[in-house]
Amino acid sequence: MYQNIDKAMEQGNYSVGLDIGTTKIVAIIGKKNEYGKIEILGIGKSKSLGVHRGVVNNITQTIQSIQQAVEEAEMSSGLKINSVVVGIAGQHIRSLQHSDYITRKDSEEVIGEDDLDTLCNQVHKLIMLPGEEIIHVLPQEYKVDGQAEIKEPIGMYGGRLEANFHVVVGQVSSIKNVGRCIKSAGLDLGNITLEPLASSDAVLSQEEKEAGVALIDIGGGTTDLAIFKDGIIRHTAVIPFGGGVITEDIKEGCSIIEKQAELLKVKFGSAWPGENKDNEIVSIPGLRGREPKEITLKNLSKIIHARVVEIIEQVYVEIKNYGHDEQKKKLIAGIVLTGGGSQLKHLKQLVEYITGMDTRIGYPNEHLAGDSDEEVASPLYATAVGLLMNAVKEEAKQQKAVEKQENVDELEVEAVLAGEEGEINTGNSARKERKSVFDKWSEKLKDFLDNAE
Repeated sequence: MYQNIDKAMEQGNYSVGLDIGTTKIVAIIGKKNEYGKIEILGIGKSKSLGVHRGVVNNITQTIQSIQQAVEEAEMSSGLKINSVVVGIAGQHIRSLQHSDYITRKDSEEVIGEDDLDTLCNQVHKLIMLPGEEIIHVLPQEYKVDGQAEIKEPIGMYGGRLEANFHVVVGQVSSIKNVGRCIKSAGLDLGNITLEPLASSDAVLSQEEKEAGVALIDIGGGTTDLAIFKDGIIRHTAVIPFGGGVITEDIKEGCSIIEKQAELLKVKFGSAWPGENKDNEIVSIPGLRGREPKEITLKNLSKIIHARVVEIIEQVYVEIKNYGHDEQKKKLIAGIVLTGGGSQLKHLKQLVEYITGMDTRIGYPNEHLAGDSDEEVASPLYATAVGLLMNAVKEEAKQQKAVEKQENVDELEVEAVLAGEEGEINTGNSARKERKSVFDKWSEKLKDFLDNAE
């Protein structure tokens, strides 16, 4: 089922995304193939115990669920999982807009990556409410010396660099709990990313992000929203309701146990009550020899419809708050639904009816290699695939940084051997001082050469 495992083991260049959801925990191993697509090497999933509405509320159970999913992924791939990129959601997440600027020392030098990093790091130092921490600082547009609407300032000249940022904030305790679960499960935390952002990477095209699109990820415990326009993230929100609340309503409304309610929802549920005739009935076995229960599908879809309408209306309020009705902020690509909850029958039609916006179901197969398992291409795995993509990106970034460092250090070592270190230091005074292993090694080598003389 999963190819090129030996190759991945040789190179050691595989990455892992870990989706800690309310209903399931998914560990997914993959790597980038030669065509730039993600090749899935292994997948493991377990029932999520200890997570409520996207937030860890039982550390021990969550650790066990993580270990189970990780072991299954390791078994299916034959690879060892060390580091993971994990997603975060939950009702404690909020977002805000912020503007900031830096004054550059030398306006005659072109703006580089370092300047952008300095500006982002400055935003990271913002004072938040007690108990809150910044998760993401996402630049929207830049300004260079007052010139606005710049998407890519690298390579430009200027003294003052400013930007508008979308800042995502979460509860320190919730973030720490996730980190603790990862550590206790014997794993390293590679990166932490907001789940709606991960899902959007997996299911949205660049054209949709340019045109304006709202991604609605309906999970078990939360419904996540991410709005893009002009290729830039504009708004994120987490609504503390998901598929689990619908199951709860069916359980209460039909007086049945949760397992039966979930089965009913998945097999016979519909978000549109008009679809079912009055005489369509499902018989559910009674508990311990009790009489079986008969439930009409019309009644079932009425219960589902009421809750789904409430969830969609809350999401629509968020979309309108962003300003979708204004011509400048219009979301031309409409809505993309993903997550396990998006598989509910007739949900697409109901969302179109409530919002008046074009809607499609988002599948994470666009970025996957052609021979990937069909199961992974389900909306159910959108967040997990997005987290894996994030992990692959991080791995590539680190690899690049290491190579860059090695090249610089190699030059320094060569210069030391040639007795030109004095020239190097004076010639590169602008470069930051570093004390890497290579620096220390070159210093020792220089001492050794000096003594030898």
